[in-house]
Amino acid sequence: MLKNLKSLFIIEEEPSPKPDQGKPAASQVQKPATHVHTLPQSEQGRAGKVNEKFMDLLFKAMEDNNPEGFDYMEFRQSLNSLKKMPMDEQTRFQSAFAMAQTLGATPAALLDSAMHYIAVLKREEQQFEQALAAQKDRQIGSKEAELANLQQTIQAKAEQIKRLTQEIEAHQQHVQRIQQELAEAAVKMESTKNDFIASYNALVEQIQTDVENMKIYLK
Repeated sequence: MLKNLKSLFIIEEEPSPKPDQGKPAASQVQKPATHVHTLPQSEQGRAGKVNEKFMDLLFKAMEDNNPEGFDYMEFRQSLNSLKKMPMDEQTRFQSAFAMAQTLGATPAALLDSAMHYIAVLKREEQQFEQALAAQKDRQIGSKEAELANLQQTIQAKAEQIKRLTQEIEAHQQHVQRIQQELAEAAVKMESTKNDFIASYNALVEQIQTDVENMKIYLK
């Protein structure tokens, strides 16, 4: 049934022959505009395209909600059976409706049943939106939270690095002051040592001189 249902809506396009050079290409039939939900610019990816998996899902919902009796779905089947007949669209619709009338169909009933299927598809859209929002919360929301935590961690560590850098600079300046003080102290100590030695040598030299003189003069 699902395969038959798909055949009512999906028409495989045959590759069109390339136009001869110098001749304009035949104008293509314009498809009716459909409502497309767009994402915000920041969330847009590639342009959407018909997906067989989603089409099967939507067809399954229509099949599950197909009531007994002749309705829009059977009318669509009648339209589909007339698509290869040499007739314009108005004649095709009128011919399909003529067959539908024999089964008790009315324009109002057909419109109501068509709107019924639109409502069915709308419920599927809402369920899809809910499932997508839940998936987004699981996959994107958690990643966004992780990203925010990482950014906070990076900011905190950047501030910590800045603080440590300032402390290191202060320590380096302190080291330089101590090194200067050590050098000055070493020079001072060396000068003090030299002064002591000079004083010691001067005094010892005087005493030794006196010793030598006492040895000479005191006999």
